[in-house]
Amino acid sequence: MPCAPATPSPAQNPYAGARAARGSYYGGFGGFPFGGMWSEPRRPSGRGSSQAFSPEEGADVIIDIELTPEQVKNGARKAVKYRRYEPCEHCHGTGSVSSEHAHTCPSCGGTGAMDVDMSFLFGAGVFQMVCPECNGSGKVITDPCPDCGGTGREQVMSEAVIEFPPGTHDGGTVRVKGMGHAGTNGAAAGDLIGRAHVAAERLEGKAQQGFKLMGFAAPFLLLALLGGTFSLFAALCLIPFCFGAGMVLREVPSHRSLIWLKRGLQVFVSGLLNALFYVLLLMWFASCTRGMYYYRPFYWW
Repeated sequence: MPCAPATPSPAQNPYAGARAARGSYYGGFGGFPFGGMWSEPRRPSGRGSSQAFSPEEGADVIIDIELTPEQVKNGARKAVKYRRYEPCEHCHGTGSVSSEHAHTCPSCGGTGAMDVDMSFLFGAGVFQMVCPECNGSGKVITDPCPDCGGTGREQVMSEAVIEFPPGTHDGGTVRVKGMGHAGTNGAAAGDLIGRAHVAAERLEGKAQQGFKLMGFAAPFLLLALLGGTFSLFAALCLIPFCFGAGMVLREVPSHRSLIWLKRGLQVFVSGLLNALFYVLLLMWFASCTRGMYYYRPFYWW
C-alpha cells in the first residue's frame, strides 16, 4: 500500500519536547552564573562530562491525511511515513552507557537549584537559579551515550497504518498509542494522531471569509432597512453582503456537503453576533446625540 503524505500540523511541533544535550559548563557571558542564563548548552564532548537526567514524556505526532467522500462513508486504511524520535538502540533509551541509575548532581546536591550571591550588584542579595548541570532535575548521567548525547532517543523515519472507521468526518482523529515521539531518558512515548482532511467538508479560505462578511454586514443591512425606504446607508451595507455572498457561491460547486454548510452557518452567526454589538452601540450613540428615547434609522439620510 503506498504511503500517504505525512503533513505535520502547524500548531504541533513534530519535535516538541526535545532537549539538547547539556554539559557540565556553559559558554556565553563569562561562564557561571551568567552562561546558563543566556547561552546555549554544549553537547558532552567525551566520557567524564555529565549530562542532565530529565525524563519528559514524548510529544504526540499529528498528521493530516486526505480522505475522499467514499472513504468517509466506507472507512479507509492509510499507510504513512513520518519522522519521529525513538529510543536509542545503544543505551536502550536510558541515556547512559553503563550506569543503571542516574546520580545525584554534585553541583546542587540534588535540589535542582543553586544560590547566586548578587549582593555586589547594588545590594541585590542572594537569588536562586536553576542548576545548569542537572537542568533542575537534581540528577545527572555521568557516562552519557555518545549516540544520543544522553537524551535516550534518536530521530528516525517510521511507518504506520492508520485505520479510519466509517463515518469519520473532516477534523476527526484516530490515535495510535505509543507511535509518537519517544520520551527522554526512558519516559513514556507520545501517540501518533491521524487527522482526517476531507476537502468536501472543510470550510476554509474565501468561503469562510465570505460567510463571516455576510454575517457581519447582516445586522447593519437590517438596521438600514427598518425605515421602509432604501437609503444610502442601506446601499453601503448591501455591498459587503453581496461581496461575501459571491465568495461563498464560488465555492459551492466543489463543496456539496451539509457539514460544510453547517460550519458556514456557524461562522455566519459568529460574525452576526460580533456586528450586533456595534449596531447596539451605534443606536445608543445616535439616541444620545439626538436626545431621543428610541431610534428611527431613516432619520439619518
